[in-house]
Amino acid sequence: MVQRRQVEGFAAFEQVYSELNGSDKDVFILFSGSVDPATGHSWCPDCVSAEPVIEKALASAPEDAVFVHVSVGPRDFWKDPNCVFRTDERTRLKSVPTLMKLGTAERLAEEQLMKADLVEMLLSE
Repeated sequence: MVQRRQVEGFAAFEQVYSELNGSDKDVFILFSGSVDPATGHSWCPDCVSAEPVIEKALASAPEDAVFVHVSVGPRDFWKDPNCVFRTDERTRLKSVPTLMKLGTAERLAEEQLMKADLVEMLLSE
């Protein structure tokens, strides 16, 4: 069964990254907008739309894979062009949601994550 981790913010991402980078397991990292306490959902509408597609596609991931959900922070933090998630060489995010396979150049972003076949392909390779 896929191991799941949920972390909030860049420091927590760095900790998980250093722990899992170079692992012999497939590691998939989903970056999305943090939950808005007023609504109970991510402030990012694309993140909310992509979540059920990704959840369903996780069934095609290898049994021993690790899935890490990283919340990038509040909307105003993310929208800053100098946001660390945008500038750090390990992430270089252009948008949320973004799903990447650790240790590879493979990634899907935004509307690509609404397409079950693309998400399943990334998770099953």
